[in-house]
Amino acid sequence: MGFTYRAYLDEEAKRCKIYACSNCRSHLSTFDHLISKDFHGVHGKAYLFENVVNIVVSHESEERVMTTGKHLIRYISCSGCDEELGWKYASSYIFCILKIKAYERDQKYKEGKFILEKCGLEMINIMTTTKEFIFK
Repeated sequence: MGFTYRAYLDEEAKRCKIYACSNCRSHLSTFDHLISKDFHGVHGKAYLFENVVNIVVSHESEERVMTTGKHLIRYISCSGCDEELGWKYASSYIFCILKIKAYERDQKYKEGKFILEKCGLEMINIMTTTKEFIFK
């Protein structure tokens, strides 16, 4: 086992908000990496992100049937507190008559993206400079 380094998104988030773990406040992603708020997770509303930091991705993939079809996912948790946050889409596929995997083209955009459940997120506003802080 080794020491885990956490990424801080302060510089990247000068003009946008940061999404953090609601349990330990580890930075996870920024508003710039948010793709959609129109998703549902296990515990309700969820968001789709392009990039996420400070997470641990499970080694095992799981095939899940969702409203948009079958998806191969890997669960993700916070690297700071081990709180379950959502999942990462590994690939989307359907079974043909010959049981050959074929990708669903309309769902392919999700591959490599992350679902973070809203209940596990907290929004953080970063003050970029002391001057802005004083005069706001």
